[in-house]
Amino acid sequence: MKKTLVVALATLFPALALAQEVTLRMVSAFPENQYYVKRTVEWIEKVNKEGKGTLQINFIGGPKAIPTFEVGKAVQTGVVDIGFSTGAFYTNVMPEADILKLSETSAAEQRKNGGYELINKIWAEKANMRYLAKVVEFTPFHLYLNKKIDKPDLTGLKIRITPVYREFFQAMGASVMTTAPGEVYTALERGVIDGYGWPIHALFDLNWQEKTKFRVDPGFYNAEVSLVMNLDKYKSLPAKAREYLDRQALAYEQQNDFWKSYNQNEAKRQAEAGIQTISFDAATSKAYVEKAKEIGWASAIKASPQYGEQLKKVLAR
Repeated sequence: MKKTLVVALATLFPALALAQEVTLRMVSAFPENQYYVKRTVEWIEKVNKEGKGTLQINFIGGPKAIPTFEVGKAVQTGVVDIGFSTGAFYTNVMPEADILKLSETSAAEQRKNGGYELINKIWAEKANMRYLAKVVEFTPFHLYLNKKIDKPDLTGLKIRITPVYREFFQAMGASVMTTAPGEVYTALERGVIDGYGWPIHALFDLNWQEKTKFRVDPGFYNAEVSLVMNLDKYKSLPAKAREYLDRQALAYEQQNDFWKSYNQNEAKRQAEAGIQTISFDAATSKAYVEKAKEIGWASAIKASPQYGEQLKKVLAR
């Protein structure tokens, strides 16, 4: 009898342990061949390896699974548990999502100055989301063109945008259009657009360097790519799983200094690929960046009169 009980318990305990393991479904707003995603898949593999019996992440894919601009809604409504995206891709959920591009303080500083708590307060209230971690930063956006300019004037040019740079490019006279990243190569090839806004890196992931002639320096704003989670799902996690997820997300965020050297190498790669740099004189360059900042914050505060000024206190220097 005792032997039978021991055998029964021995087979039961692994089953009980497995029953406590939580599996979360995650989707990316970026194509799977993009370096952002490859780097995140490596993180997922680490999470799964170390989290056996506690938490696993099932990566279901990129835009082929859920279109880029629908990922935010999918997270908000619980269709998926975690989204890998940038705020510019889910402004259809909440206007505040795009404000994070204006960050001048780092993610680490925001965890100390109250910014992280404020972001999570807003994301919870407006989008039923938990902002787990920012995993891309220290990365300026640039204007890329196929027609040379000698001053910040885009009159007569058709520029692909996301909400990140809509107002800024329009203020320079551009005609703008929004497309998912996967459509930009064809738009360039067919002459549908004369240029686009994009970070200093990740052109090569999408082969855009083949259809790009110029990059305008200096850069402006700060790319933000993050892990966001359905808040109800986050709250429902067992304490051990929630603590583990938070710890792994923070560890991923703490690697962000990586992007500083990576971006320097990407600028060199662009030059080697034949992308020429358009630079303005010092005064014009300064005015260009200041105009971007001024327009960005004016738009942010208009879009979110409730939280725009509060976010400015923790994001701006």
